[in-house]
Amino acid sequence: MGRQYWKPSNMLYPVPAVLVSCADEEGHANVMTAAWAGTVCSDPVMLSVSIRRERYSHGIIKRTGEFVVNLTTEKLAKVTDYVGVKSGRDIDKFALQGDLKLTKSESRFVKAPGIAESPVCLECRVTQILELGSHDMFIAEVLSTDIDEQYLDEKGKFDLAAAKLVAYSHGEYYALGELLGKFGYSVRKK
Repeated sequence: MGRQYWKPSNMLYPVPAVLVSCADEEGHANVMTAAWAGTVCSDPVMLSVSIRRERYSHGIIKRTGEFVVNLTTEKLAKVTDYVGVKSGRDIDKFALQGDLKLTKSESRFVKAPGIAESPVCLECRVTQILELGSHDMFIAEVLSTDIDEQYLDEKGKFDLAAAKLVAYSHGEYYALGELLGKFGYSVRKK
């Protein structure tokens, strides 16, 4: 078999499907789904999230300079999709009920709320905005990593398997699979 050559595309998959929460100057909170998010630096701890300018949260984050990145789980998959296709201009996403319910959790360093149902909430302060074309990239310093204690193992380590995190790939949500190895396993002496 040969290879096909396509036009440039965003086929760097899978990526995390995260919930980005923010609050405007009056304290009205919103949440959106983002798949263009990732780590950019370890010291200081920094991440990026790229958001289309027309998204409701874009203006809020640009004005306030802060947001929270909330990791998503299998249990949050439906609401992750829902808040990604509905606009905060039209509905209060924190007023949803049933399997779409999200609960605000108070953040320590930013006014934006975290999401209580998320196993990990990363409180962020914007340090730079890069205008890139269809999206602006918000580069932010992580001020606090808020962990739900139910996802800590007996040694206090975050238990990825217990959290059942979700990834996004080419328009679809996936549960993360089985552990294949740990960093350095390919060179470790047996």
